[in-house]
Amino acid sequence: MVARSIPEIERIWLHVDSVKKLFDRIIPLGPFGGIGLDGLLAWAPGVNVIVSAGAGAYLLYQGIRARATPATLLRMAAYLGIDTMTDAVPVPFAGAALDTVFQAHMMAANALQKDIETTHWVHASRRDGDHDRHVAEMRAAGKRRLVYLHD
Repeated sequence: MVARSIPEIERIWLHVDSVKKLFDRIIPLGPFGGIGLDGLLAWAPGVNVIVSAGAGAYLLYQGIRARATPATLLRMAAYLGIDTMTDAVPVPFAGAALDTVFQAHMMAANALQKDIETTHWVHASRRDGDHDRHVAEMRAAGKRRLVYLHD
């Protein structure tokens, strides 16, 4: 289930970027950057919840595959949870309007992409005996986290 190679990590980053653009950036608009599928479907009660929750689950699944930190996964879940709660606003059209401007999928995707970008990926096992060298490479690259892809 988890990614085992750097090309897999790169594909995860690209898939997450695609979800971000599809759900929150289809139509460029104003200072918020745009409206996506999530904002358009917000006006179709029921449909939006299913599609938005599916995309959110996919983002979280990609986060698990990319071995994102628990803090990143919690932040992603919080953004996506708030997005889901906007559908429960009892004032007519207020929930849809909030969902249109609150770009949860983009924020969750950005959190995961930042986690991926700040991680030094090592195509080896922790038991290979070169941990100190990998830590030095991580620090030299300006990364904050080290992940072994074969553990």
